[in-house]
Amino acid sequence: MNRRRIANVAALAVTVLLLVAALLPLDAVGTDLAHRFAGPSFAHPLGTDHLGRDVFARLAAGTRFSVGFTLVAVVVCALLGTGTGLLAGYAGGAVAQALQRTIDVLIAVPSIVLGLVLATILQPGPGALLLAVIITGWTPFARLAYQLTVREAAREYVEGAVAIGAGRARIAFRHILPNAARPLTAHACLRFANVLLSIAGLSFLGLGAQPPTPEWGAMLAEGRTYLFVAPTLVLAPGAAVVGVALFVTLLGRALERRWSSE
Repeated sequence: MNRRRIANVAALAVTVLLLVAALLPLDAVGTDLAHRFAGPSFAHPLGTDHLGRDVFARLAAGTRFSVGFTLVAVVVCALLGTGTGLLAGYAGGAVAQALQRTIDVLIAVPSIVLGLVLATILQPGPGALLLAVIITGWTPFARLAYQLTVREAAREYVEGAVAIGAGRARIAFRHILPNAARPLTAHACLRFANVLLSIAGLSFLGLGAQPPTPEWGAMLAEGRTYLFVAPTLVLAPGAAVVGVALFVTLLGRALERRWSSE
């Protein structure tokens, strides 16, 4: 088995384990100071942290926030960006130029920097985190949707729709969008990993979920202080972020290859 296949299997195993564990009724916030930094055992598969909390339970509960929050952010970014790109691509002219300039400006602003700015204006938390991700996250979808729309607009089926009097919005969403759905879906898988890393990074800086809510980036921030005492506190959430991001990226690339060959 080559290294690439090993990485694929490991990423799949980590993702499945976390998703299954997220459904279990585990206590992720209960403390037990008498058992701080306990090693792995049957009761605590990954040991406990500095407050005696079960690391595996927190990792599983963090899946609901990290993966669930990322999924919501990607869906919102996909809907906003795809809709904007479709309309701009079919309208053309000044609308398309305005979209391109807006995208150029927002792409130049890293989501981490934007998150720090929003944290000074709003209170750190899920709201500011989601807003920071969406403001920059919709632009790749808009750019791809715009390019696909320009390409599809020259096809015969669009000319036929124009001939029967279909409006621009109807042509964009009823005719062009279904033909652009596959590359946009594959792109969403690729963007999932990027958004997940952004959310983990912002939470690591304290701009996302606030204690005691378990979240992978926040768990990394807490665990780094005890890296040499209990390395699992850093390795577990780190492996979760890398494993899930790798799995979804591989899925997106597989979809791209399959659909491009059809």
